[in-house]
Amino acid sequence: MEFRNTREFARTLDKEDPLAKYKDEFIFPEINNKKVIYFTGNSLGLQPKSAKKYVDEVMDDWAKLAVEGHFYAEKPWWDYHERFSEKLAKVVGAKPSEITVMNTLTVNLHLLMVSFYRPDKKRFKIICEEKAFPSDQYMIASQVKFHGFNPEDAVVEVKKRPGENHFRTEDILKKIEEIGDECALVLFGGVNYYSGQVLDMETITKAGHKAGAKVGWDLAHAAGNIELKLHEWDVDFAAWCSYKYMNSGPGNASGCFIHERYHGLKEIPRFEGWWGHSKDRRFLMEPEFLPEPGAHAWQISNAPILALAPYLASLDIFDKVGMPALIEKRDKIVAYLEFILHQIDEEVESDFEIITPSNQNERGTQLSVFLHGEGKELFNFLMKNGVITDWREPNVIRLAPAPFYCSYEDMYEFGQILKRGILKI
Repeated sequence: MEFRNTREFARTLDKEDPLAKYKDEFIFPEINNKKVIYFTGNSLGLQPKSAKKYVDEVMDDWAKLAVEGHFYAEKPWWDYHERFSEKLAKVVGAKPSEITVMNTLTVNLHLLMVSFYRPDKKRFKIICEEKAFPSDQYMIASQVKFHGFNPEDAVVEVKKRPGENHFRTEDILKKIEEIGDECALVLFGGVNYYSGQVLDMETITKAGHKAGAKVGWDLAHAAGNIELKLHEWDVDFAAWCSYKYMNSGPGNASGCFIHERYHGLKEIPRFEGWWGHSKDRRFLMEPEFLPEPGAHAWQISNAPILALAPYLASLDIFDKVGMPALIEKRDKIVAYLEFILHQIDEEVESDFEIITPSNQNERGTQLSVFLHGEGKELFNFLMKNGVITDWREPNVIRLAPAPFYCSYEDMYEFGQILKRGILKI
């Protein structure tokens, strides 16, 4: 499509957009009595208007039923988490039995590593990306130390080539082959939080398995953003937070994927608790753990219902729309934003470098822009003038036009605000 940098053209795209109506299903902050242009769904998604209804439903059941809400609420609490499996399976390309929701992201990665990082004297190394999200770095280092290894020996980072902004798949594959039978685990972020690059998860997973390692993925920036086929790609395990593209609320529950080949195994190493015990026998209070047949066996405690309620509200919208429709709009609106950035770059004395891959197959909703010659003053100007975006040192803004609640006119208006900011500063 031949784009144009005009409000009229942007409004035409919005009129043709089948998802445009969903913008009204979310609540926007306001600056200067005007709804903001919201680019930080890659950090915290907006609140769905339906979230309050779902939370109020739980509160009402608690008030009216008290403990009996576990069994007699409209959505009984004792199996509330099971309502996520089928709908999340569609989002991440899994079988419903391979999905569960519990805890938070880094907690779940730690718990999954109990099962899938089983180092010995020969095979003990973890391969990950250079400068992974800090929580992943801390988690991986603490895991190898817990097992008695030195992170300097056990953690192998794949680096970008000098002067490049992206990881090369061939470099990752070469490193996996090089480490070979010393590699116990391959664990990457499916979408790099800084650059927005989407890694070739299928190819990397195959390479890890060929080397005899387990392969897991941190999908914090991938779930609800890109097409995933976790079962088909033969991924061993994955986890993701729900509060970014999936709009579940700050710090909310994490989703987990555990491939079906690990289901029903009593002998698998795993930290266990009451809610992972067989649902049919849970209230018999038996001393021996009998795992649930699927991913729910990794549950430990009863589900935090008040936290799960807004996640379910958002997931119901995802289920109504479907990932193919979201991805179709995502590609178009990100391309339009990219066009706007290039247009503004030509109109002002500035130099923007988009460090996110230009290939649509290697990016999702996010564009990371290096603002050469501009300082944090420009970021502050955007924030004060109704554009909520994200700053990352040394000089990068991350722009994530989530397709549920960002419009093409938002992209045009952002360009005009950006232009004014550069000329003023």
